[in-house]
Amino acid sequence: MNYWLIKSEPSVYPFHNLLNEKSTQWDGIRNFQARNNLALMKTGDLCLYYHSNGERAVVGLAKVSSEAFPDPTATDPRWLAVRVAAVSELQQPISLSTIKQDPILQHMELVRQSRLSVCPVRPEEFDRVIELSGTQF
Repeated sequence: MNYWLIKSEPSVYPFHNLLNEKSTQWDGIRNFQARNNLALMKTGDLCLYYHSNGERAVVGLAKVSSEAFPDPTATDPRWLAVRVAAVSELQQPISLSTIKQDPILQHMELVRQSRLSVCPVRPEEFDRVIELSGTQF
């Protein structure tokens, strides 16, 4: 299993929308590196759901429910989308400032490439976020 971080602005698609809808198409990605990460996602991979702009925190957990396919919102078939399903809200959101201060998390791709909307997460980073959040799943 691989782990990922996916970002959304809470004013565009907040995590509670995913919880209510159960799953969604993760589309509209127009960055080549993020697209390449979408292509690597496998069904069952877990995703940390990050609210960018404003809250700047990991707030939820999702899983990949459908592997990459051509993004129907794009005119160029090279752009990809996946489907993700809600798993759970984190008991305690993990802020960007907490991530930057934690020795295990401070080198996450989220910190190194802050504008990347889909990025890999190392297993030890994923485990640490879950531990800090107090979430059981």
